Amino acid sequence: MRRPLTLTTRLLAIGSGFLAVALLSIAVTLWITWKLEGGAAAVNEAGRLRMTMMRMALAGRAEAPEALAPLSGRFDASLDLLRQGDPARPLFVPWNEDTGTRFARIVEDWGRLRDGRAAPDVTRADAFAAGVDGFVDAIERQMARWTTALHLFQLALMAVAIAAAVAFMAVSHWLVLAPVARLQQALARMRQGDLRTRLPVESRDEFGQLATGFNLMAHALQSAHQDLERKVAEKTSRLEERNAWLTALYEVSAQVSGAGSLDALARGFVRQVREIARADAAAMCWSDEANERYMLLAGDGLPESLAQGEHCLPTGSCHCGQPQDAARLRVIPMLTGEAGYQTLVLVPVRTQQRVLGEVNLFFRSATGIEPGMQEMLEAMASHLATAMEGLRATALDREAAVAQERSFIARELHDSIAQSLAFLKIQTQLLRDAVGRGDHAARDRSMGELDVGVRGCYADVRELLAHFRTRTSEEDIEGALRATLSKFGHQTGIAHGLSMAGHGLPLAPDVQVQVLHMVQEALSNVRKHSGARRVEVRVQREPHWRFEVEDDGCGFDAAAVPSDSMHVGLAIMRERAERVGAQVSIEAAPGRGTRVRIDLPAAGEPGAPAAATAGFSISDFAPLAS
Repeated sequence: MRRPLTLTTRLLAIGSGFLAVALLSIAVTLWITWKLEGGAAAVNEAGRLRMTMMRMALAGRAEAPEALAPLSGRFDASLDLLRQGDPARPLFVPWNEDTGTRFARIVEDWGRLRDGRAAPDVTRADAFAAGVDGFVDAIERQMARWTTALHLFQLALMAVAIAAAVAFMAVSHWLVLAPVARLQQALARMRQGDLRTRLPVESRDEFGQLATGFNLMAHALQSAHQDLERKVAEKTSRLEERNAWLTALYEVSAQVSGAGSLDALARGFVRQVREIARADAAAMCWSDEANERYMLLAGDGLPESLAQGEHCLPTGSCHCGQPQDAARLRVIPMLTGEAGYQTLVLVPVRTQQRVLGEVNLFFRSATGIEPGMQEMLEAMASHLATAMEGLRATALDREAAVAQERSFIARELHDSIAQSLAFLKIQTQLLRDAVGRGDHAARDRSMGELDVGVRGCYADVRELLAHFRTRTSEEDIEGALRATLSKFGHQTGIAHGLSMAGHGLPLAPDVQVQVLHMVQEALSNVRKHSGARRVEVRVQREPHWRFEVEDDGCGFDAAAVPSDSMHVGLAIMRERAERVGAQVSIEAAPGRGTRVRIDLPAAGEPGAPAAATAGFSISDFAPLAS
């Protein structure tokens, strides 16, 4: 394959051609000039022949033969010089037919004169001079022709120079300037953002290679720009999709966190997941603890016939209701096309290793689930499972709280009303026996005891009702304590006082309730057992919360009284204290009154109660006791 000529080769070839023409022109000019200089010297030398001949004629006329020999030798030397030339001077006779003939005639005439051995006379000298003049004229005519040729050659050189300049400019424009201009224009369009710009590849030289490289670069830039635009569009689309998914997740989280029941949770979730997945219908099925059957909790867009069929299904009886060990997100084509649906998507709702239920999405067209949507559905199912477990845990907590409060109520009733009723039962039996015996004194005593017992039982009932209806303010326990002491004084007639010291963070409402119950229990013991005339309640807020209930009653030996004796109320106080991380201590002595101290741990310590939260209120326990 023939190798293409490069731009360098072309420029070197053109430059070499111009150089060769210039050198040749200079050489020809120098050669002609050299010939002209030699011809001028030959004219001078021919003039010397004429002058020598005239001297010889004058010498013969003067009869001076001794002068003829040198002149004759000089004449021969001039002839030899004209015949042979002298490149060093330079001296050349422009030989042609005319100059050769005339020079031969001069030599012949000189030979005759020299053979005559006599000086030429003036007539012969004039004739000889006329021959020399003819020879000189012939030389001058030849030199005139050379001069004309030189002038013509110089004119031709001028024309060649002009043509060469024009040709050089044309070649330069064709080979260099035009490609450079096209490259500049292409670069300008590239700077303006036109990445579709391409250069025509018109040659295989350096500019052709440059155009090819430019086209490759432009193609790479265009591809990179298009790829970047595509990637940006993809990223933007993914970000918008992610943003939509996050918004949907947030809405689902808000909905499931605000649902107060499993039914409301299921109905709201099914509606949202159907909108997000763009399904034609959706259903939420709940699985029992043993994962033996699935029951329909809620549906959205589900035909009645299909809803009845999905109401209760044994596990594994169809595509819906996956067994626990095989539960996973699945896309199932519905070949039968029940209710016009062609695709079923199963999304298990699980927490840890237990399947709580399943979300079924129905599509009327054949469709698939993208990985992103699959992650979205699984995340939503996880939120649903967490919310379902939260509702279950809340229900269990409520049940436990109700059971615990019922236990407390039962103990309160047992420790107060039940004992009073047992006492009344005994007194009733004694009254019946006294009436049967006709013992009026025993009858009157029993009647008095019954009256005292009924009054005590009534007081216990009123105290328990006040105890069960205990509630606190949102931030401060002081108001609740004052209300409790006011009721206590009104019911018992015992003087009382309340003192608050220091400043501290408010207690959480549940802690306040437990503290109030413990204070009420201490006041109940004062009413029942102390016989006190005054009760003081002191509260210290710092460095930690402390509550003291002190009376001036009869007191008792605290070391001698076990915690499970008649003072069961003290055990109840300790149980309540354990619920909030508090400690209960009792200081008592016979005849010196009793002091009950409740210490709550400081903030930051293990078991410390939480501070009150603004906007949170706790209801009384009356509904729990009902």
